[in-house]
Amino acid sequence: MAAPLQGSVALVTGASRGLGAAVAVELAQRGAQVVATARTQGGLEETDDAIRAVGGQATLLPLDLQDDAAIDAIGPSVYQRFGRLDVLVHCAAVLGRLTPVAHVVPTDWAEVMAVNTTSALRLIRCCDPLLRNAEAGRAVFVTSNRARVPRAYWVLYGASKAAMQYLVLTWAEEVATTQLRVNLFDPGIMRTRLRADAFPGEDPAGLRPPKEVAPEVVDLCMPSEARHGDNVRFSRAG
Repeated sequence: MAAPLQGSVALVTGASRGLGAAVAVELAQRGAQVVATARTQGGLEETDDAIRAVGGQATLLPLDLQDDAAIDAIGPSVYQRFGRLDVLVHCAAVLGRLTPVAHVVPTDWAEVMAVNTTSALRLIRCCDPLLRNAEAGRAVFVTSNRARVPRAYWVLYGASKAAMQYLVLTWAEEVATTQLRVNLFDPGIMRTRLRADAFPGEDPAGLRPPKEVAPEVVDLCMPSEARHGDNVRFSRAG
């Protein structure tokens, strides 16, 4: 029996660690050819090793999401190499400085918005034609409860994720009559570096590892998935 994503091509951002790496491995297990992007070459190579260990294949693409020209080139590069793109999963994000709104430094604002919001826009722009052309194009953008529930000092992360959510859900409205399905996914609390940076005194041993969450992200990438324009929360999120 063929793997459900056999023959498909999936682009995953933030694939060097955390949820992005776990999603990349899960996609490979289900048969997808994975294009894994992240800033860290070493982390990407570790993800590649994990993908090979489950019998999958990956193409590694070191990429800084603040490099607009590099993001814009992803779509054409994937098309030139594979002739198609079936799945986009955008996991990459930065926390930014936790600070009062009145003390936000404009350069910090610009950096977090570039990675968490503008990169999503540029990914949509360059991947939209390929995903629309796919038989069952699927796009998933990882979000956070902080996008809708404000918390003191979290303005950079929360505002950038809220803007990203509006962007993605607007795109979902615009492609509603196509075969493309676009959703948000909120993984809840996980054992990630971003979580450790936000809560340095927290014991990570009690937190859910990303590999437990990844299957539900990849479920949204299945050709049989009908949900569209939803903000899907991990089923066991606390």
